[in-house]
Amino acid sequence: MTTLDTTVRAKRSLASRVASRASGGVLQIFLILVALFWLVPTLGLLVSSFRDPTDIATSGWWKVFTAPGQLTAKSYRSLLENDAITQSLLNTVWITVPATLLVVLIGAMAGYAFAWMDFKGRDWWFLVVVALLVVPVQIALIPLADLFGKIGIFGDIIGVVLFHVGFGLPFAIFLLRNFFAEIPRELLEAARLDGAGETRLFFTVVLPLGAPAIASLGIFQFLWVWNDMLVALVFSDSESQPLTVALQQQVRQFGNNIDVLAPGAFISMVIPLVVFFAFQRQFVSGVMAGAVK
Repeated sequence: MTTLDTTVRAKRSLASRVASRASGGVLQIFLILVALFWLVPTLGLLVSSFRDPTDIATSGWWKVFTAPGQLTAKSYRSLLENDAITQSLLNTVWITVPATLLVVLIGAMAGYAFAWMDFKGRDWWFLVVVALLVVPVQIALIPLADLFGKIGIFGDIIGVVLFHVGFGLPFAIFLLRNFFAEIPRELLEAARLDGAGETRLFFTVVLPLGAPAIASLGIFQFLWVWNDMLVALVFSDSESQPLTVALQQQVRQFGNNIDVLAPGAFISMVIPLVVFFAFQRQFVSGVMAGAVK
């Protein structure tokens, strides 16, 4: 054995030892510390939402650990008494839920059609869908605002929903088409031999098998629509604005009303977190399935 071979083996064994140790407790502790570090702003916002505005103005949020008497639900009572914030929260739900469900449903049907149904120009139409992925949202704001104004839905919730559906569908179709295309052909043929039509095949075979990808898409779409402010600023008015716009308006108009802004911002942030953790298992399954395929 040459000296070079001995050196290479020594380096490999050293690298193996480092990798094995890194994949153990040390790496887990490091990742936990990183996660806790990223959660510090969330914790600060949560604590601030339960503090009095005068306490917020005079000391940092971490002072609550030495003076727990500062904690109060007064800010949340002020939030519930603010009609603009409560209405905007309802508007956010009316915008996010339909925009998510429509994108998932239409995207799933279109993805199945592109994956398993033969029709003229299928590949070319799919290329058009892929090309739409690179179209920026900003380029469509003015043309669609003019169009929505002409048909009478500018400023309404339906206009915001339609915009999110239109820009969410290309990614949805692309994602689900690629996932559905991996379903074994023999399984679909067996269902057709048993007398299943395309509608029954789609709802009883394809949708259950595509549940992980559909859940991942639903989470992505929900988070995008819930946290959006640009589209809502353009297409909503004072009666249809979501929570993100309402909070922005509160900052601009009443810069000192931290008793409303802190709990409102925390609610705006915590609901997407709840949705994500509720569907975390399906999300991870969909991501891992897509990575393997």
